[in-house]
This record gives sequence, structure tokens and C-alpha cells, in this order.
Amino acid sequence: MNLTMSPDDQMYRAKFLNWLKENIPTEVAWAEEDISEDWQTQAEIFRKFQRKLFDAGYAGIHWPKEYGGQSGTLMQHIIVTEELSANYPWKMFDSLSVGLVAPTLLSRGTEEQKKEFIPKILSGEHIWCQGFSEPNAGSDLANLSTSAVRMGDRYIVNGQKVWTSIGHLADYCILVVRTDPKASKHKGLSYLLVYMKSPGVTVRPIKQITGEAEYNELFFDNVEVPLDRLVGKENEGWLIAITTLMFERIMNEVSILPKLQKSLDRLIDLANNTIRDGQVIIKNPVYRQKIALLQVDVEVMRLNQYRNLATLLKGEMPGPEGSIGKVFWSELNQRMQETALEIMGPYSQLLKGSKYAKDNGKWTFDFLRARGNTIEGGTTEIQKNIIGERVLGLPKDAVRRK
Repeated sequence: MNLTMSPDDQMYRAKFLNWLKENIPTEVAWAEEDISEDWQTQAEIFRKFQRKLFDAGYAGIHWPKEYGGQSGTLMQHIIVTEELSANYPWKMFDSLSVGLVAPTLLSRGTEEQKKEFIPKILSGEHIWCQGFSEPNAGSDLANLSTSAVRMGDRYIVNGQKVWTSIGHLADYCILVVRTDPKASKHKGLSYLLVYMKSPGVTVRPIKQITGEAEYNELFFDNVEVPLDRLVGKENEGWLIAITTLMFERIMNEVSILPKLQKSLDRLIDLANNTIRDGQVIIKNPVYRQKIALLQVDVEVMRLNQYRNLATLLKGEMPGPEGSIGKVFWSELNQRMQETALEIMGPYSQLLKGSKYAKDNGKWTFDFLRARGNTIEGGTTEIQKNIIGERVLGLPKDAVRRK
């Protein structure tokens, strides 16, 4: 595997960085400092900036032009994703809509679905959410009970989803439903594209430990979904849902790694500017060792990401190896936030608004938000099962064999 970028790729990166310098939203400086998570404002910033990326040819770079792409290379797409992650405080709009939905439709959708939805995703016109988890089917996704009954030329959907990120801002939802209640739990599922303004759709925000409401409950009460909004074949939705999750785990690494490196740089600055017992923290051997280990972990994640990207660059579909990165980055981010709170000591209890709060309380906010990293996108326990069974070839544990 050659990890060196070609001269053309280096020129492409420099060209994009020059464009980004001229076009990055002026609100970015505010967004970097503000931790109130004004999601509505962030959504509008995203739509406008995504349109700029689209018009300039920096959206869907490696996808066919007939679907709004640029017919460029995957490496060019990776370059843009890395630089955006390092320089723009993305929320979840890009990772869900562009990172999960669009590639799933590209690989599994009908020709009509590709032409209708992918250009609108790439241009920022459509924001999507992911309707997978349910109150009784979180880690065990295939155990879901939200139903879709075919009636004439449409499905009638009833049920509930939970932990739906940005559901209150989304235009559409990728929804996994049960279409055959008599089939085994993995074989009776289907994958629908649901318009969020449809009659019968109710969205209720869930307030988190950080004080924000990023997640939502979704309720479906006799919601009508046209048959042409079915992705793939009826009762084969499990395979398509797995496709979505594999894209999520692989491409999330590309965008998360620059953020982790940026957090580590901020952590080093914090250690250089915090004095305890008359000594700068960075000179304390205990904290120097912790920070050094975090840097090692970031480099390990980088190399694991290269291994996964090598698969994509060969034109292959992402596989279960993506679960390795998911476990690693989620636990790494938690360790990083915990180290920051240890460095701050009693100041770590101060939130935004206190004149004594370090970095306007951002470290404390990020620590609380990081608690969800090992749950969202598949819990660590589930990821370890996937790694053990599908990557290492180990047998299922005794409980799951029953």
C-alpha cells in the first residue's frame, strides 16, 4: 500500500485549500467558540456552504456526473473530506446525508432514486436523518417492530424510532421497517425513503446531558410512503441497512481523525497554559506520558484508516473491518476528554457562562458529549462482536447462539 500522494493529488489539495480560504463561511469563527449547539442556525450554514461546494465541483467528487458528481477520484474526495473536517466545524448534516445516504443510494438505489435524490443531497437542498434504532431495538437493530403494510401503490407505516440525530431538521429519513412479520427477524425488513413532512410523522426532541437536543424520537401514525420509495427489494432491507452502516464506519474515520488531531493540539495548549502547584502541567511526567500515549493512539488510528481506505481505493465495498475504527476512535475521544478534565482539575466543573471556565466550558461540554460515542453508531459491545465473528472468524458467544 503506497501512502504517498501523487503530485496531482498534492496540487488538488493545495487548490482546494486556496478555495476554502476564500469561501469558508464567516460564521465558522463563531461556531468554533459557541457550544450552545444552535442546530437550526448550523443547518442553514450547512445548506448555503454545501451549495457553494457543489457549484465549485467539490461535492460528490468521485461519483458520476449524471448524479451530480464530478467523476473524479476517491482520493480527491478523501482530500476534501479531510480538509473540511480540519477547518470547518461540521455537525452531522454532511456525515449523514453525504456520507451515509448518498453512497447507499448510489450502490443500492434505482436509477430514478439516484437521479432524484443524490444531486439534492450533494447541493445541500436535502438534509437526511437515519431511522434505525427503536426503544426495544437499539443494539439489536433487526429486532425492530415499526411496520410497513403494502396497500395498493403505497406502504402504510406505523411505529416509533428513537435516537434519531437531527431528525427535527431533516427533509427525508432512511427508514428500516418490518414488512413481513412472519419471517425471521433479519429477513422480513425493508428500507424506505420517507418524506419527513408527510402527514402522520411526529418529531420530539430528546434533551441530552449536555443540555442540547440533538437526538429525537420519531412517531409514524399511518404514514403513506409510495412504493417507488422502496430501496432494493421488499424484505431485503437488512442487507441495505448493513451497507449504510459500513459506509458510516469507514468514512467517519476520514472526517473524525482531523478533529481528534485538532483536539489533541488544543489539549497540548491546555497543558502548556495550566499551572498546578507552581509547575506547568506539560512538565509533569504523568501528564506528559498520557499526552504522548494519546498522540500514539491518533497515529494508530491514522494507519488503520489508511488500511481501510486502501480497500475503497481498489474499488471494493467497505467491510466489517470498519468496526475496528469505530471502537478505537470512540474510546480514544473519551480518553482525550477525560485527560483534559484531569488537567483542569476543579475548573472542569465550570460550564459556559462562568468567567473562570477554561475555553468557555468547551472541554466540559465535549466530555459530556463524548459519553455517547461508545453508544451511537453501534455500541462498543456490538462492534466487538462484529470484529470477533466477521473479522477474526471467532465463534458466536454461548448466549447469542441460543
